[in-house]
Amino acid sequence: MDLPHGHATSPGYLAIWRRAWPIILANAATPLLGLVDTAVIGNLGNLAQLGAIALGAMIFNFIYWSFGFLRMGTTGFTAQAVGAGDEAEVRATLGRALLAGAVLGLGLVMLQWPLSRLALALLAGSAEVEAMTAGYFAVRIWGAPATLGIYALMGTLIGLGRSRHLLWLQLLLNGLNILLDVVFAGVLGWGAEGIALGTALAEWVTVVVAGVTVVQVLRQRHRGAEAFWSWRRIVDRRKLLQTVAANTDILIRTLLLLFGFAWFVNQSAVYGDAVLGANHILLQLVSFSAFFLDGYAFVAEALVGEALGARQRLRLQLAVWRSSILAAATALLLALAILLLGNLAVQALTDIAPVRVAAADAMPWAALYVLLSFAAFQLDGIFIGATRTREMRNASLFATLVYLLAWWWLAPPFGNTGLWWAFLVYVCVRALALAVYYPRLLRAAGDPGQPS
Repeated sequence: MDLPHGHATSPGYLAIWRRAWPIILANAATPLLGLVDTAVIGNLGNLAQLGAIALGAMIFNFIYWSFGFLRMGTTGFTAQAVGAGDEAEVRATLGRALLAGAVLGLGLVMLQWPLSRLALALLAGSAEVEAMTAGYFAVRIWGAPATLGIYALMGTLIGLGRSRHLLWLQLLLNGLNILLDVVFAGVLGWGAEGIALGTALAEWVTVVVAGVTVVQVLRQRHRGAEAFWSWRRIVDRRKLLQTVAANTDILIRTLLLLFGFAWFVNQSAVYGDAVLGANHILLQLVSFSAFFLDGYAFVAEALVGEALGARQRLRLQLAVWRSSILAAATALLLALAILLLGNLAVQALTDIAPVRVAAADAMPWAALYVLLSFAAFQLDGIFIGATRTREMRNASLFATLVYLLAWWWLAPPFGNTGLWWAFLVYVCVRALALAVYYPRLLRAAGDPGQPS
């Protein structure tokens, strides 16, 4: 990528970092909740309750991650409306996202019985664990409309560049959740269902606070005679179809990404328990790194969307360049940290010697994955901000096919090392497949010579 010359309204490196660090902290706060839940049940509950928490959390992580398009699509459309100076469309975008979240959330509540039966049929657990998991599911599912509403509201905040608001709301959600879990499961002894109740209540409180916060932010931006909420704009047929198409593409891309990681874990089991355990731990290091890289990707979503909405190509190029430089530097530091300190992290997480040995063998590949992955994160953010979701869907399909071919070719002769090599091919092709579409995205941003 050639660095454009001249002045532009795109934020500088320090301003991008100021936007990114609250998102990084917000992302990092999420796993703390799982640790507290585990600690509460692990110390005050029994083995079956601990198993129920593990299975229940896995089910909801999969369900809610599948609906991540509500956050991503809202961010892109919001940022573009901001760039175009169309504040009414900013509010209408939020209205459409909240409407979709409410419909989908109520749908999950209404379909809770078949969803619970299907999830438990696909997972292996004892009769006691499955019964407790069903109880956990039956309570927590009532928080689904709130969770999907939070996705829409947080997508709006990211699109508006209000990352500090995002941080405080994430801290509220997790902090209140932890407090309620300790009270319900620890003090009152309600077990797995107490954990589920605490989570659902925290989600409802947070969606109300987030809604009030976002409305206040939007009212401060409200100018002109047009009504604050325009139902006509919200249900505009063209915009609704555009939103549905974008969200469908993002859903397909997300499911393919879930499949890619699930395939890696599943194939790890082929090489024995030690390799499975080692690869699981290394994926935790990869996930930890993602907290940092996602911060820059989220900022890129907003900056690219604004520049595209304003049709300022130079501004878009600078936003891409500057956020990507910061992401690349961060990825390099994270990869070096994994190489230098990764074995210490493994030793802290397990004392099983075969797992430690297998993790040490694959450590360089995990570090290389983190180093290379920043490009996929950044391009995902760029294309989400531009709402070029069809390209994201197509790139994900292509990358998944190449990944499976690489696994078929490399894993049999090289074992776990070949599996990691295929995983590296996957993250590289994810980026390269999107990079092919990047010139088309630039052309949509207007004349490269126009002032910004």
